[in-house]
Amino acid sequence: MPAARTRPDLRHERDLVRRGAAPVAGVDEVGRGALAGPLYAAAVILPTDRRSLARTLRSVRDSKALTARQRHECAELVRSHALAWSVTFATADEVERFGPLRATVLAMRRAIAALPVTPRHVLIDHLRLPGLPIDQTPVTRGDARCLSVAAASILAKVARDRAMDALARDFPVYGFAHNKGYGTPAHLQALRRWGPCPIHRRNFEPVTTLARYQPGLFEIEDVPALGSELSA
Repeated sequence: MPAARTRPDLRHERDLVRRGAAPVAGVDEVGRGALAGPLYAAAVILPTDRRSLARTLRSVRDSKALTARQRHECAELVRSHALAWSVTFATADEVERFGPLRATVLAMRRAIAALPVTPRHVLIDHLRLPGLPIDQTPVTRGDARCLSVAAASILAKVARDRAMDALARDFPVYGFAHNKGYGTPAHLQALRRWGPCPIHRRNFEPVTTLARYQPGLFEIEDVPALGSELSA
């Protein structure tokens, strides 16, 4: 029985390249399950013909398995060695209006479109993107198996964390710098005390229920602008 892989590799990408599908992009999202804030997606094209690439990016893996400091270091590596990369987002309002799945599709399609190089094939963590005019392969646990998907997960996570840190300054009572919009006990306690703010997803429970009893401190007009899409 073969040993389980402990880190993502380039097997999927290189197999597609051998079949004439270069360049191959890995795509992933961050923030789908949060109660507040935007949903971020990233796309990364790696130079799969570079023999030393896997060794150079050996610290890159699923963003959830890394500390914040490790993610920042890996993000620098990815940006330095990728052929192309992009980071985009769907706003909290779009997540609320379209639902988390459709908002994920929207953000991922934006990330692919923002790449300065058009991929011939995309590897996507788990999902299939309806109507995408590019060949695609959904990969279960793609961020743990495909190096380009893991790289995308890191870029998306670092960008979203930075956005939530900025939003924490605008809405300080919710602890967004620590919880990043997820439903931690401290975040839920703040919601019960202060009600939701404009970047809370009001059709997500328990935000929906809590909003009935505590309308919130902030007006919709208080939503700050997020940074623009990034690519290179």
